[in-house]
Amino acid sequence: MTQDDLLYRFRLRVFAMAAELGNVRAACRAMGIHPSTYYRWKHQLDRYGPEILRPRERRTPRMANATSPLVEQRVVAFALGHPGFGPARIAAELARPKWGGIVLSTNGVWRVLRRHGLSTRARRYGLVAGYAAPPTLNGPSQRLSVTWTSTTPGSWSSSTASASAGCQAPRAPSGSTPPSTSPRPTPGPPSRSPAATPQPPGPASLPAPSPPTWLSGAGDWSGS
Repeated sequence: MTQDDLLYRFRLRVFAMAAELGNVRAACRAMGIHPSTYYRWKHQLDRYGPEILRPRERRTPRMANATSPLVEQRVVAFALGHPGFGPARIAAELARPKWGGIVLSTNGVWRVLRRHGLSTRARRYGLVAGYAAPPTLNGPSQRLSVTWTSTTPGSWSSSTASASAGCQAPRAPSGSTPPSTSPRPTPGPPSRSPAATPQPPGPASLPAPSPPTWLSGAGDWSGS
């Protein structure tokens, strides 16, 4: 059972309860609807029968003189193929035999373009430009990424190095080594050789100390 079936049964139950109670306001209060809604349904029920109480599909009405979907597709396709043409020019071109002889007024063409969001020349050009191919690498500001790859010992092949667009990356000759990327050493103070550095005198070059004078006497200070 769908939601529409439940709603249809609810509306029929409103009329059944009003007939049981004999009071429309009491039945509407019990079912949770306004009496004006009951009388509106009652008018439709008496005129068209119970099937009118079924929920109807809500959609935009289709007028008899509306433009057919096939003609709308032709107008949109022609407008995107010639985005610089206005509604008057599009209507005149579509009326020619080579475009199918579609007879449509200028206002009709404009309404079709407005429904599809293409009523102005800027919007048509913007939509067409969105499908354009991406730009190629032909500017000096665009870069190519190239690196050096070793294939066999002793030979190098260039596949990627930073190079400007429009210029070819240099290839390393066979048998050569790739350019080194290690940082250059920074210059420091000059180093001195060990022979030029003065050394302090060692213990062998110093004179031997003389014994103190109080030990040179005849007396014995050993405690005897």
